[in-house]
Amino acid sequence: MSSSSISSSSVLESRASTIQCGDLVLLRIPNGDVKGVKIEKDSTVTIGRLGSFYANELIDQPYGLTFEMVDKKLKIVPPRTLQEVEDTDATNELINDGEFVQPLTIDEIQKLKLSGVHVSDMIKVQIEAHANYSLKTEYSKEKYKKRKEEKYSKSFTTIEPTLFNVCDYWFNKDQTRIRDLRPDSLSQLLNLANIRPGGRYLAVDDASGIVVAGILERMGGQGRLLTICDTDSPPAYPVVANMNFKPHVTSGVLVSLNWATSEEDYIPSKYIFTLWLA
Repeated sequence: MSSSSISSSSVLESRASTIQCGDLVLLRIPNGDVKGVKIEKDSTVTIGRLGSFYANELIDQPYGLTFEMVDKKLKIVPPRTLQEVEDTDATNELINDGEFVQPLTIDEIQKLKLSGVHVSDMIKVQIEAHANYSLKTEYSKEKYKKRKEEKYSKSFTTIEPTLFNVCDYWFNKDQTRIRDLRPDSLSQLLNLANIRPGGRYLAVDDASGIVVAGILERMGGQGRLLTICDTDSPPAYPVVANMNFKPHVTSGVLVSLNWATSEEDYIPSKYIFTLWLA
């Protein structure tokens, strides 16, 4: 078997193909933001103002699906199909965005929400009441619908925890935590280091574990990774937790060593590690 096929197989087996109990799952909400939640059996997951749902509803579901929250249960939303755009003479130039363009008041909209009206029906009511909707171009109509969906929709899409997606999530969340490493920069670093299954590598990661996560993903549970840190106990790598690796990817592969062990008078404060077997 070629090294390339071994590498592909290892990466595919590094994590489960479905969401498992205990996983940290990334959710993309209607406004484009990405939230991280932990899925625990028999628990309830809350996503800010969008609402909450039973975690069991997400367990064993594949990544990439869009769900709508209905009474704390999840309903799969089918993907949208590409529709043909009708020809129109609308130009938006005659639109007047005055205060009477949308006659529905905030109280009326709130009553619709409390009555349990589906978000699509709520948007339809607003469109019917919109005085200038017919004057909009097809592009403007889609933008209008999307804005309303972002405001009222109680849905989210699960994101597969690939290295690209996890790195992109952390870069947008707090780029200083990962030392401003973008996904493209991280991929170049891993390629230049020639990371592959069965290798033995030494790494110093001061970027919340994004480099360690990338190395572990490419190793696929084969080889050895020694990380140098400034603590006696294994360092906390929060990014690695987002990857949802199977136990074999880190167990027996990832070990750490304190810088201070290079000093002759160094005495471990709490633990003694046996590292790097020949």
